[in-house]
Amino acid sequence: MKLSSKFIWMLAFAIAMGFLEGAVVVYLREIYYPEGFKFPLVPIEPRLALTEIIRELATIIMLVSVAVLAGKTFSQRFAWFIFSFGVWDIFYYVSLKLILGWPESLGTWDILFLIPVTWVGIVFDPVLLSVLMILFAVMILYYADKNPLTKITGREWSALITGSAFVIASFTIDYLRFIFSAFSFGDLFNAAKKEAIFQHLSTYVPENQYISIFSIGVGLICLAIIDFFIRNRNENKGRTFENP
Repeated sequence: MKLSSKFIWMLAFAIAMGFLEGAVVVYLREIYYPEGFKFPLVPIEPRLALTEIIRELATIIMLVSVAVLAGKTFSQRFAWFIFSFGVWDIFYYVSLKLILGWPESLGTWDILFLIPVTWVGIVFDPVLLSVLMILFAVMILYYADKNPLTKITGREWSALITGSAFVIASFTIDYLRFIFSAFSFGDLFNAAKKEAIFQHLSTYVPENQYISIFSIGVGLICLAIIDFFIRNRNENKGRTFENP
């Protein structure tokens, strides 16, 4: 299948996934937030909380699966994964905006992820990261189509992984700070403290964005993308490749 055809089908798949997840969230908010989503969070029963975590894992497995089928090399599969992830995430918010009129703005706080702890951030943050993922994926696939040996170097991986760690930290520090302001790490594994911990978390309201940490992470990711682009542009100058 031609690269352009793969892009069309992967785009369709990711957009459909975004609207599907948006539909699930619409149902959940109709049940728990009939007057509109806002912090502090409404406590939900453990069975539904576990279902949400499983749903998130299933979503990642779905994205990985189609990426493995679409790509031939590890770099291509990684590219298809981040491409579909970025498109999916953006159209998740598009679906909620069309159906619920939410988020009110890119500065609206949201729950971004639940594994291994709750990630919290403003909508602008995941949208920016999704745009970067799509941009990087297109670069990788473009150069891989010209040269099947195209890959991400160790230096670029280091910047990507380190940058991602900073970004994840910026999303989780505030939530963890709130937990450990009242409980110790050991308390999290104490069944007797379970109810008190859930009661405490039900009062959580995000306070800090940790913009500096997020910015460092995004900066490192951008450096990796720029380094990949410059290296491959120079390596492919004046060269022709015949795809197998």
